[in-house]
This record gives sequence, C-alpha cells and structure tokens, in this order.
Amino acid sequence: QVQLAESGGGLVPAGGSLRLSCVVSGGDVIINIGTWSRQAPGRERETVATITSRGTTSYADALKGRSRISIDADKNTIYLQMDSLRPEDTAFYSCHANVYTAARGSMDYYSGQGTQVTVSS
Repeated sequence: QVQLAESGGGLVPAGGSLRLSCVVSGGDVIINIGTWSRQAPGRERETVATITSRGTTSYADALKGRSRISIDADKNTIYLQMDSLRPEDTAFYSCHANVYTAARGSMDYYSGQGTQVTVSS
C-alpha cells in the first residue's frame, strides 16, 4: 500500500521559510512525477510546483522565484522549500505523486493527507 506522508508545515512569520517534506512509502516504489498543491479557505485548490523524475520543474506564478521543489530518490521524498513567505501563502498544502510500484507493476496516482502552512503578518 503506497502512502504519502507530509510534514514541515506550521506557523511562520512573513518573510520566513519552510521546507515541506513528503515521504512516499510502500515497498519498492519509484516516483515519476511529484506535485505540491495548496488550498486556502474559500479558494480552489491550485498546483504550486511539479517535478518529474528527470528533474524538470514548473511553478505557479504565485510561488515562482520563492520556492524550489526537489526529489530525493534514495529517500523517496519530495521536498518543497518555500522562502520569503507571505500571508497569502497561508493554505493547506498537499503532496501528490505518480508512483511506479514494483509489486503492482503499474503507475498510479496518490495523494497525501496534507499539512497546514500559516504565515502571520
């Protein structure tokens, strides 16, 4: 059973930094694509960063230049480093991944439970 577990959220003052982590567990797995999304109260969920297994990255305009997504394949972990945080970055952040599972012999899409990020002004 593949599971994604996020950590690293919390309360941070404006201008601060956070690094979110997403550990992908479930045996012999390979992360093909990793994505972070966020949802603020009253707003639709938005994808904020994506990375492929080849290291190609893309960012939402809202976080471009202030964030960096990365994958540690040895640790099966997807990271999102966010700097110069603003109150408008306050949201519930979730991790998603297209994961190849050797046991299933298939590529499937999974999501984690999420972690809250609150930026105080």
